[in-house]
Amino acid sequence: MYDDDTQKRTRLRKAVLLAAVPLAAAALLAGGWAVTGASDGPPDGGPGADGRGDGARPAPAGTSAAASASAGTPASAPLAGKIVVIDPGHNPGNFQHPSKINEKVDIGTNRKECDTTGTSTRDGYTEAAFTLDVSHRLRTALRRLGATVVLTHDADRPFGPCIDERARIGNGAGGGRGADAVVSVHADGSAVGNRGHHVILPGLVKAGAADTAPIVAPSRALGERIAAEFARATGSAPANYLGGGTGLDVRKDLGGLNLSTVPKVFVECGNMRDPQDAASLSDAAWRQRAAQGIANGVSTYLLG
Repeated sequence: MYDDDTQKRTRLRKAVLLAAVPLAAAALLAGGWAVTGASDGPPDGGPGADGRGDGARPAPAGTSAAASASAGTPASAPLAGKIVVIDPGHNPGNFQHPSKINEKVDIGTNRKECDTTGTSTRDGYTEAAFTLDVSHRLRTALRRLGATVVLTHDADRPFGPCIDERARIGNGAGGGRGADAVVSVHADGSAVGNRGHHVILPGLVKAGAADTAPIVAPSRALGERIAAEFARATGSAPANYLGGGTGLDVRKDLGGLNLSTVPKVFVECGNMRDPQDAASLSDAAWRQRAAQGIANGVSTYLLG
């Protein structure tokens, strides 16, 4: 095919942007942000989301679902103009509101509970605390690449949001334009011996308010990039108990996926009920690598 100068310049610019992603990731890790020095982290010695002194400080109440780009990010940054919604699985307050989170909402195929409490490690480190911490780290990594980032919640509400509202936040981001990518952060609660990470992709669903046909292919592309980069950053193997070793799992029963109109995946970072996985999930440095791996996957997907 004829290759004119415009096409050459376009390919060169794209190659430069793609190369910037791993370089930026390396800079983040080299800077030691995993434990201290993050702009979103707590004061030295201050408690994090899990009370262990290594989490990130929540944003002021009422700001979690507002777009928030890094101050001073140049327009030439790799992800400038891109909107990413991060959905921290569950909410630390869900435990105190069982009647509210048990109320059922429409997910297209049927009705399902508004939300759940999530799981925990055997020593009590909750999935809700884990997902919020990783989400804060992920937000910072993406902001430093120029993305505008929205959280579905920041533990700034008593419970929830419900799974249908989480989907709506992604669909309506950017003033109704919709997010370029949505990542729901989770950890699994499977049997001891079941180890590794996996990414949940939306299956083809067309029922009631759900129609995933437009997002199945782009969500798979997003999920494949995240699964690969997550493994590279953390050294974690794909789940040994589902997905056939691919690190990918297709589901049609999750309202957060069924009701999404933009590319969206769930990342199950490991199994909290397995002692070996739990040790990784409980480690702040590992959580930083996990967040960076997700950020790298999102970035390579958005840059094509």
